[in-house]
Amino acid sequence: MILETHIPRYPLDQFVDHFIYYEGYNPAHTIDRFLPDGNTEIIFDFHDGPQYIYDNETLKEIQACHHVWASGVRTGFISIPSGKQAAMFVISFKKGMAYPFFPVPMNEMSDRVVDADLLWGRNFAHLREHMLEINEVALKFVAAENFLLKHFQNRFSLNPAVEFAVAEIMQSPDQLNLGRVSERIGYSQKHFISMFKQQVGTTPKAYLKIIRFQKAVAEIEERRDVNWTDISLDCGFYDQAHFIHDFKFFSGFTPEEYVRRKNDMLNYVPVG
Repeated sequence: MILETHIPRYPLDQFVDHFIYYEGYNPAHTIDRFLPDGNTEIIFDFHDGPQYIYDNETLKEIQACHHVWASGVRTGFISIPSGKQAAMFVISFKKGMAYPFFPVPMNEMSDRVVDADLLWGRNFAHLREHMLEINEVALKFVAAENFLLKHFQNRFSLNPAVEFAVAEIMQSPDQLNLGRVSERIGYSQKHFISMFKQQVGTTPKAYLKIIRFQKAVAEIEERRDVNWTDISLDCGFYDQAHFIHDFKFFSGFTPEEYVRRKNDMLNYVPVG
């Protein structure tokens, strides 16, 4: 299996967290449940056939994705291929920092997977074709960097208010008071929520819940002996009942079921 990551150079590194390239992954299962993680990504598939999104209950195909597609912030889980025998390149944006690259407000991408042609025309398809001609993974990374700089650099602008709010959510999801964040930013709560939705993809409250859930997932991964009361309190849930409710909402599993079913790939749970 080949798995390589790359952090792009400045100024891309202000917006893009990393690139990933992988191929030759061969798990025993074919379908994963992907849990909401607060991320936005653009995915290139180097095989010609479509990749499918599946119904979460029946695991029947409900959407076909072709060659290049974008995946917005998710507020619920989604069933996707496990990556078996795939060759893929992923642009993973920093949390809340994808908006300069998209032609639509990010709330229009929330819980959606959209073929790149519908958003950007053929530009990303041309990048895919170029990367297919490149054998060295490092040079694929260079090609993606150059493409993003060429097509989007004139749109690179940081919104300090959104950047601050996302940073506060990421730093202290267990203790954060969103009202105080809004006061420190200096906008009315209504304007703050509207601005956050357009640039991140969902409301600050919904995003905070996703990141709080992600903190719980990380705590489960790190702790050898899992105490659900401790995890629920440490991650900022009001009590264990609220923790179990939110965990099941975001994953479809109770915490105990999740522990039994998960594998070593964080946020990917085999289901088929």
